[in-house]
Amino acid sequence: MQTLILGSSSPFRAEVLKKLGIDFIQHSPDIDESALEGETAPSLVERLAKEKALAIAKDYPEALIIGSDQVAVIDGKILGKPGNHETAVKQLLSASGKAATFYTGLALYNAQSQTMHHLVEPFTVHFRSLSEKQIHFYLKQEKPYQCAGSFKSEGLGIALFTKLEGDDPNSLIGLPLIKLIELLNKEGVDVLQLNE
Repeated sequence: MQTLILGSSSPFRAEVLKKLGIDFIQHSPDIDESALEGETAPSLVERLAKEKALAIAKDYPEALIIGSDQVAVIDGKILGKPGNHETAVKQLLSASGKAATFYTGLALYNAQSQTMHHLVEPFTVHFRSLSEKQIHFYLKQEKPYQCAGSFKSEGLGIALFTKLEGDDPNSLIGLPLIKLIELLNKEGVDVLQLNE
C-alpha cells in the first residue's frame, strides 16, 4: 500500500483514523483557511479539504493523502474554532436550545496518479438549553478551544446534546470514517484485508 498521510495537525482526527488499524503519517498542511467572499459552509470545507491534500502532495508525491476540514453552522452563521474561553462561551450560548449542522469536507488524493476524490458530510446536533454556569463548567473540564463549535463529542460534550442526526458520529470529530473507507476502496485499499 502507498504511504498514507493524514493532512491535519488535529490529535482528534489522528485518534479517529487509528480505529482503522492503518499505518499513517500525520503532516500538517500550511494553507490559508479563510473563507472566500460569499462562500457557503459546504463549499468552504470541500475546498479546504482538497487544498490541504494538494499542499501535502508537494512533500509526498507518491502518497495517498487525506485532507479534512470542518465548520459548524448555527442560524446560517459559520462557527469555527473558538480559540479561547470567552469565544467558546459565546458560541455555546448561541447554540443553546438550537440545532447546529457540522459540515466536514473530506478529500483523498492519490499524489502518484493525481486522482482526487472528495465529498462533504453533514451532521446535525441538537443542543440542550444550557445555562451560563453549565457552559463555564463544561469548558473548564474539557477546554475544547481548538474544536469547531466549542465541544468534544467524544467526551463530556455529549452531555450538551438532546439528539444527534447523521450517518457517522466520527464526522463530529472531523473525520467521517464510513465515507473515508469508501474513498480508500476507490483507490484499492480495503481496510478489512490489509494484513492478508
